[in-house]
Amino acid sequence: MEPILVYGFPSGSSMGLVAALEWLGKPYRLCRVDMMGEMREPAYTRLNPRVETPALITDKGDVLTETMAIAHWLAARDTDRRISFEPQSREADRMYQLLAYINTGFTGAFSPLWAAMEMTPPNPPLQNALREWGREGVLERHDKLEAMIGNDPYLVGKTPSLADGVLIGVARWLDFHAVADKARWPKLATLRERLEADPAVIYATALEEGETPKGSGACKGHLPLAEVIEKFGKS
Repeated sequence: MEPILVYGFPSGSSMGLVAALEWLGKPYRLCRVDMMGEMREPAYTRLNPRVETPALITDKGDVLTETMAIAHWLAARDTDRRISFEPQSREADRMYQLLAYINTGFTGAFSPLWAAMEMTPPNPPLQNALREWGREGVLERHDKLEAMIGNDPYLVGKTPSLADGVLIGVARWLDFHAVADKARWPKLATLRERLEADPAVIYATALEEGETPKGSGACKGHLPLAEVIEKFGKS
């Protein structure tokens, strides 16, 4: 069977993994999930008890969660090296270094901003404190990533890799939360613009928004969440 990526909207980090699957070019399916609604229903915990996206149903029918684990799974099956690099090469080491940073410190810096936005019932003093704390963390993590970016067109080399996919799913949160102008980080801004113009990223973003664009043909369609839970979720 084709692997199935369970990805979230709105503005889910998993959008970048959809783009990575397009770059990979092997058959796959998708399951689109409303993170503010159906993901929070009790049934979803059968797929991921932590109530998060992404989740990947592997070709063996196993449920794999956590972005880094899914990225490793994809890299291991990237026999043509379209989104990864030869194991133990310098390029592979650098890709995983950047991937790990983006998926931990860079992504995590936005957590206070999401917590402030989603807080119910509202607590204005706490929300303001979270926004200030989150903004400082996001600025710092962007400074560090800017310093890590080299002179290649993408994070590692001349073509996009898994690191670029994970980045573009999260980097747009800077604009969503109105933290700062992306031009403050020239290298990162240039990379974002290059990725945002990529056909795979355009396709993934359109899917996230509920459109039905034409992709590379690797995607073999969407499955309803209820069907995925019924077939692959733990009872």
